[in-house]
Amino acid sequence: MASGCMLVVVSATADETKIGFVSTERITRESEPAKASEARLEAEFSQRRKDLQDFTIKIKAMAEKLDKDSPVISESDRLKRQRELSDMDQDFQRKQRAYREDVNQRINEETVKLNERATKVIKQIAEAEKFDIVLQDNVVYFSPRIDITDKVMKALSK
Repeated sequence: MASGCMLVVVSATADETKIGFVSTERITRESEPAKASEARLEAEFSQRRKDLQDFTIKIKAMAEKLDKDSPVISESDRLKRQRELSDMDQDFQRKQRAYREDVNQRINEETVKLNERATKVIKQIAEAEKFDIVLQDNVVYFSPRIDITDKVMKALSK
């Protein structure tokens, strides 16, 4: 109920109040720093991703060879190969889990840096253009005329 009253007060004074809106989703997806961050992460993790893909191919080839050779090899040799394959698969699972954790950690670090930088830019624009309030995301409706996301992304590109 209190939020309904607040809405009435805000809408009654909206003509006198300068309001801005920023889409942080667009900033984290479309801004130059976001694209540069994505490229850095791609370069940072591309070799590990390739190594995991190569490891997957190696495991698959070993499994296919074991299936093909099973009828003609001894029981002890078959069990030895199954253990090797199982050990390789466990090693792969460990490496894949570590890779995902490292990627997620770096994505979070890059997102925090971008958000901190964007917040500074939003405050600078708000102060320079004398905004009374700047809203971010989670807004039910906003008029495109108060959207300053493009200004923020342009400033972030400098």
